[in-house]
Amino acid sequence: MLKEFGSEIWTADGTDVVAALGFDYPTRMAVIRLACGDLFIWSPIALTDGLRAEVDSLGKVRHLVAPNSLHHVFIADWKRAYPNAYLHAPPGLREKRKDLDFDGELANAPMPYWAGEIDQVLMLGNLITTEVVFFHAKSGTVLFTDLLQQFPANRFTGWRSLVAKWDLMVVPEPSVPRKFRLAFTNRSAARASIKHVLSWPAEKVLMAHGTPVRKDGRAFIAHAFRWLTG
Repeated sequence: MLKEFGSEIWTADGTDVVAALGFDYPTRMAVIRLACGDLFIWSPIALTDGLRAEVDSLGKVRHLVAPNSLHHVFIADWKRAYPNAYLHAPPGLREKRKDLDFDGELANAPMPYWAGEIDQVLMLGNLITTEVVFFHAKSGTVLFTDLLQQFPANRFTGWRSLVAKWDLMVVPEPSVPRKFRLAFTNRSAARASIKHVLSWPAEKVLMAHGTPVRKDGRAFIAHAFRWLTG
């Protein structure tokens, strides 16, 4: 299930999940191996025996990361499987998942465990969720979750296809959905956040719902957020 995406980073695609209004979304996670050998699990998908065996072959699962308050469906299963792993919450998830005992909240600076290897920034100013965007320096990969999306043109039918078109979900390349654009009510905070993202020497861009970008990552991000920065 794991596919190498770059130096010390792998991805795995999982089962679909049903979100608001019955829209079904594909799922994708990433595994980053830190210099110490510990594994950083980003946006965990459904845990199967096969996936667990492949992950365990890479190292010790130490960090379970929910990158925004919408991507938490499977993280409790991973915590049960890896009780000694640290559970990291994005802003807003502690209140939503009071059943989980989080070890810390992700902020506008990297945690000491991965500082120097993975940078991070909060995408501030959005009413839907405060997404944590990460940058894995060794592979040159920026990890977005829901702020960039792309679905096949024929994925949705009926009225959902009309909503998906309006929301810019079915476009030739990954784009910021219209609902998220409208939810950025504090544009100055959002611009400061994306300025930080654009400071990274990004080569690749990975997202939970969309075709990965494998070259010219920084130029791609600048183009995708030109509606905000222009």
